[in-house]
Amino acid sequence: MKIPLIDISPLFLRNADPGPVVREITTACREVGFFYIRGHSVDVQLQQRLEQLSWKFFNQPLAKKLEISMDLGGKAWRGYFPLEGELTSGKPDVKEGLYFAEDLPEDHPMVSAGVPLHGSNLYPDIAGFDQVILKYMQCMTGIGAALMQGMALGLGLSGDYFRERLMANPIKLFRIFHYPVPTPPQKEAQQWGVGEHTDYGMLTILKQDKVGGLQVLSREKWIDAPYVENCFICNIGDMLDYLTGGYYRSTPHRVFNKSDSGRLSFPFFYDLDFNAVPLPADLSHLEHNRTLKYQRWDGSDLQSFSGSYGEYLIEKISRVFPLLKDNLL
Repeated sequence: MKIPLIDISPLFLRNADPGPVVREITTACREVGFFYIRGHSVDVQLQQRLEQLSWKFFNQPLAKKLEISMDLGGKAWRGYFPLEGELTSGKPDVKEGLYFAEDLPEDHPMVSAGVPLHGSNLYPDIAGFDQVILKYMQCMTGIGAALMQGMALGLGLSGDYFRERLMANPIKLFRIFHYPVPTPPQKEAQQWGVGEHTDYGMLTILKQDKVGGLQVLSREKWIDAPYVENCFICNIGDMLDYLTGGYYRSTPHRVFNKSDSGRLSFPFFYDLDFNAVPLPADLSHLEHNRTLKYQRWDGSDLQSFSGSYGEYLIEKISRVFPLLKDNLL
């Protein structure tokens, strides 16, 4: 099965009929869990500038990159982590990266209250880096809002369903990952930049570079999700799977660095409000058995979830960065 390519431009046009694109998104969420998008209107020059500045950062000596180490980010959980500094399913990823989120001032109520994951970003000492990050995140936020509206409509719900109930102030997390060239004699092992996993939020919007490397588990078969010019690739996360009772299913994926060059990727995560207490939507109008159980890749049961999204997110992130867990407490 191929990953579908969807033109989402009707979602941004006032007088356009969203019906056809909503049906395409719904089918993709039901059958694959991944889809490419075009018609997003994100400036190509902004994307190119983002890649250029990212390479400029990662090509610096380690000591220079560590000047904005995540150790310095505190509860805001921002900054740089070095190679193998992040875990997936308990195993170190062969990548390094930068963590950003919504840039909030010290007098913001969530920041002054010491709420984890809220605060200001740590930016590299590279001219224009901060402006590019903020502009790019603004673009991704617009796409995320439009896609969540389309997904709600595809469930037979109001287009504002998620925004009104769970996403009035969504958590917006942006990552820049660098996968270095695999080096012998561990080259084969190092090719696995990120092992099999599902994302734990609502929606991921990913920009890949031309190297590619993303693979998706579709109907028990791994398929490549290659670079497509001026397109982003989107996937649903575990929380949207939970909220829809498995009607939309999160799909396992991994990164296989099969190139002899380094690789960049730019995932943006558009998630629930930190204090939201998610409850599954009423989808009784759909031909869907909510009680149907299916075997997940990790053996977990999403329907056993309880509590706030913030609590859930902290628990998940603490597994990814166990050495920084105390920063969130």
